[in-house]
Amino acid sequence: MPSSQPADEEEPQRKRAPWGAMALVLLTGLALIRNGSGEFDVGPPQPASAAAADRAPEGKVVAPLTFSPAERVGIKGIRVDAPVMPVGLDEDGWVDAPPPEDPNLAGWFTGAVSPGEKGTSVIVGHVDNQQGPAVFYGLGSLEKGHRVEILRRDRKTAVFEIYGIEVFEKNNFPGSRVYSDKGAPELRVITCGGGFSKRSGYDGNVVAFARLVDVR
Repeated sequence: MPSSQPADEEEPQRKRAPWGAMALVLLTGLALIRNGSGEFDVGPPQPASAAAADRAPEGKVVAPLTFSPAERVGIKGIRVDAPVMPVGLDEDGWVDAPPPEDPNLAGWFTGAVSPGEKGTSVIVGHVDNQQGPAVFYGLGSLEKGHRVEILRRDRKTAVFEIYGIEVFEKNNFPGSRVYSDKGAPELRVITCGGGFSKRSGYDGNVVAFARLVDVR
């Protein structure tokens, strides 16, 4: 279960650790689905090399939003429409993923900004569970230009456009590259990927890089 509760909209946003301080924890800890089964006829899709996040998109600058927790994530490209719960770090320093029993549930990592604020927000979710594919099973099939919509508690929808999607080895996870502040509101959507073994689970993480392009 998550180690943190939703922040109160009326209270100032608490200070958050800079990514530089978090990187060592997340470098070794961001294998969110440690108990993913991986035992299906066809494994989850993996990103194409052409989808690498070479640079952030150029275009109109969208003004950052103020703090408001994420409540729902939608990704039409892979038919995702899922509630979002707050997640923190577990006692071992791993990102505390949503309960695996619910395949259609994502988590907003409360150690980062909320989606739409200036900085990099993080949404995590399972790729599978013992029964089959879960919420972000299709994440690796997304391409540049696909959009991710985050409904916030203030009823605003932050719309992000994907500009890259890559798979990284868990043991060589580039925390500073993934989480660094790009000077604009950005989003990372993360699940497990890469190879799979019964002994150690998935050996990588699929990461979608996206930037705020609209607010509705």
